[in-house]
Amino acid sequence: MNKPPPSIDGARVLYWAWSGDEPFGWVGTQTDPYASPIYGLAIARYGLESGIYRFSCDDSWETEQDNIYDSVEDAMRHLPKQYRQVVAKWQKY
Repeated sequence: MNKPPPSIDGARVLYWAWSGDEPFGWVGTQTDPYASPIYGLAIARYGLESGIYRFSCDDSWETEQDNIYDSVEDAMRHLPKQYRQVVAKWQKY
């Protein structure tokens, strides 16, 4: 298991998931030489801001893509199709 740092891009990590040997999916297409495999997913919050962010990260927990949601549950539940190659097993930070 590859646990993320306590914060990503300045946001405090609340929950996280690691894909293991295979990525959850890709930013871009797998055949694109510039595509980024996504190994880490993190649910995070900036300070007291009401929005919840889901960060899609590479194998070093560097953010490749992010999305904002109204709740933790929405961020976990609404994974894009390209990130469903491996089932996300969420863990509380």
